Amino acid sequence: MKVLILMGSDSDLPVMKKAADVLTKFGVPYKMTVASAHRTPERVTSLIKEAEAAGCGVFIAAAGMAAHLAGAVAAQTTKPVIGVPLNASLNGLDALLATAQMPPGVPVATVAVDGAANAAQLAVQILAVADAGLAKKLVAHKKEMADAVLKKAAALGA
Repeated sequence: MKVLILMGSDSDLPVMKKAADVLTKFGVPYKMTVASAHRTPERVTSLIKEAEAAGCGVFIAAAGMAAHLAGAVAAQTTKPVIGVPLNASLNGLDALLATAQMPPGVPVATVAVDGAANAAQLAVQILAVADAGLAKKLVAHKKEMADAVLKKAAALGA
């Protein structure tokens, strides 16, 4: 497993499935599960330790409202942590601020509200620093995106 995806509730699955889809596309092994920074803190700690022992290189943590899951993970690892603030209340602004406003020395990379796909894309980019095969897949993916835009432009007669 290279990426551990944690979410605070199973109700977050429709958003977080987008992260799983991106990791699957790139062939990056991952595990996805539910763990709450507030209701199951011991489980969070155990999952982090197990993931690191299994070779996990990046953590993705998603939560809404108080959104402390990513921070709780970042406090316990030196691996990169990507936070996905979820739109559970206040259009996700509370979760966005809680995820982004970490104290010095405990960084959490933060994507847009409900930005699970970009969280996974960033995880792939982080892993690709040390994986030439993954880096090649990223180059091909960027070309596919560019080609899709050019095809749409041509269809509009631009």
